[in-house]
Amino acid sequence: MKIPYLALALCSAAGSAQAAVLAQTDNGFQLENQVEVRADTAQAYQALVEDVGDWWPADHSWFGASENFSIQARPGGCLCEIAGADQVEHMRVVVARPGHLLRMVGGLGPLQSMGLSGPLDWIFEPLDQNKPEAGTRIRLRYTVSGFVPKPLGDFVNIVDQVQAQQLGALAGFINNN
Repeated sequence: MKIPYLALALCSAAGSAQAAVLAQTDNGFQLENQVEVRADTAQAYQALVEDVGDWWPADHSWFGASENFSIQARPGGCLCEIAGADQVEHMRVVVARPGHLLRMVGGLGPLQSMGLSGPLDWIFEPLDQNKPEAGTRIRLRYTVSGFVPKPLGDFVNIVDQVQAQQLGALAGFINNN
């Protein structure tokens, strides 16, 4: 399969996130990436939702500026990118449990135009239940499916690398602030 130009542009260093392709079929895949951060679950969740424009990688935006991103953390809310009249809904929020889980549904990047979508879970777990201040493990799980006219091939690994980069960017933001 030829990988679209946009998908190649998405390929970049995975940062410090641990990445894994959990499953892959002809019409979908499941990825999971995880990092540990020096913040409690509430602080980590807040950074995801309220500071997305500060940590989202600008090279993974439609309009080249991460500050155009926002997350409305409520059912029906939007992971949106708005630059004046140019506007994109990347995903829709379906579950918001502050400090625990943010689930969005949709297709990121080229997946949207390929007809692929699914739930993207941001899962927040304390590293030590008895000491919440000890830090948080953030797991990013993306389960994608849909009609695919050709096998996904190496494209799945590229999406996994992008997910790891995004999670690594969030972790870097949290650990440096």
